[in-house]
Amino acid sequence: MIGNDVIDLQQSRLESNWQRKGFLEKLFTDEEQQLIEEHHDPEIMVWLLWSMKEAAYKVYNRQTKIREYIPKKLACSIMTLYEFQAQGLVTCNGNTYYTKTQITPESIHTIAGVGMEILDNIKETDRKGIIKNETGIPYLAAIGAELQDISISHHGRFERIVTFTKKK
Repeated sequence: MIGNDVIDLQQSRLESNWQRKGFLEKLFTDEEQQLIEEHHDPEIMVWLLWSMKEAAYKVYNRQTKIREYIPKKLACSIMTLYEFQAQGLVTCNGNTYYTKTQITPESIHTIAGVGMEILDNIKETDRKGIIKNETGIPYLAAIGAELQDISISHHGRFERIVTFTKKK
C-alpha cells in the first residue's frame, strides 16, 4: 500500500500563513513543533512534516477505510535528513508508515508505504487506467491483471501519480 503527497512551495506561500498564531499547535505534535523550531529553514520543515502526514494518511485510509481529520494523530519522526531528501516514519493508531521525500527549491514530494521495500520500488505513471472504488480510493486497472495500488497527489503546478512494482 502506498500514498504520496506533493507540495508546491510557491503555492503554499500564497495559500498558507504557517506562522500565524495556532497553526503549528493545531497540526503538529510537540516533538514536531520542536523539529520545526530547531531547523535552519522552518518553512521547509513545516511542509516536509505535512507532506509526510498527508502521504501516510493516504495509506492509513486505504488500510482502514476510515476518513477523518487527524493531523496530530499522525506522528512524524525523521530518520535521515539531507538538503534534498529525507526518510522518516509516521505512526498512527498503532500503524507505522515509512516515508521517502525529495526536496527541491520548488516542491516537496513524499511517498509513504507500509514497508521500506515498497519505497524502493516506486514508479511514476500517468492517468491511464485509473479507476476509483466506491469510497474514492484510486487503483490502476490493467487488462488481464489485478487492480494495483496507486496514489495521486496534486498541488499548484505539480502532480504526482505513483504506483509500485511488486517483486516476483
